[in-house]
Amino acid sequence: MEDYRTVIREFDPISLDEMNAVKLMNRIDTKFVVPMRLLSVLLRKSLNDYYVQEIDSLRVATYDTMYFDTDDLDMYLRHHDRQLVRQKIRVRQYVDSHLNFLEIKRKNNKGRTKKKRIPLPQPDISIPTDEVVDFIAAKSRYTYEQISPKLRTAFHRITLVNKQKTERLTIDLDLAFYNQSTGIVRTLDDVVIVELKRDGNCFSPMIGIMLSERVKPLKISKYCIGTALTDPDCKHNRFKKKIRAIQKLSAIAPQP
Repeated sequence: MEDYRTVIREFDPISLDEMNAVKLMNRIDTKFVVPMRLLSVLLRKSLNDYYVQEIDSLRVATYDTMYFDTDDLDMYLRHHDRQLVRQKIRVRQYVDSHLNFLEIKRKNNKGRTKKKRIPLPQPDISIPTDEVVDFIAAKSRYTYEQISPKLRTAFHRITLVNKQKTERLTIDLDLAFYNQSTGIVRTLDDVVIVELKRDGNCFSPMIGIMLSERVKPLKISKYCIGTALTDPDCKHNRFKKKIRAIQKLSAIAPQP
């Protein structure tokens, strides 16, 4: 099996500034979960249609994210119970760039997701500033006092953009989940989460590539799946089908 790192080196690069210029005005998101063994195949088939993001000569970036929730996991449960209006609050650390952001993702009843964020001097809000407290109060339905760290996720990410600059593609691998309440750790070394963000229903080479490999879309939230895998007592009935689909591709132990 070809090493995906070998294929990544063959892509034409695109800078972060060029990536930031890619504005998707009518964004449609599609996610896939694929076995790790297919990654090099997908990249090889994408080589002529995509650029790879390169920052400081790095083409595979390291991410570290802490998700926050209420004591009764209200954000998790709203997603589980299929509430259309929901939010996620997280601190994301771009490890290689030494950048940290407090981010709030809000989904409305039309399925649209909007993200607001502010920079942080360090990836720790245990001692809050007025800016942090005010940002959470203004941009979410929760207050700083209502939330606490619940799930840490760590992974590596490859970011691609198509040559027409009408779509971005993120490939997350080496996923690890660390539950702050239960102490349970789960890793997904054998699977890759691919998220395609495109401008409306424009043509996507990756959709065709996925079809050629018989990979179907799968709606998935890293926070929700990570929580379900690391907290045996949390409600997860509606995630069981997705967990079983991941189990078919991964070496993780079955969930009850």
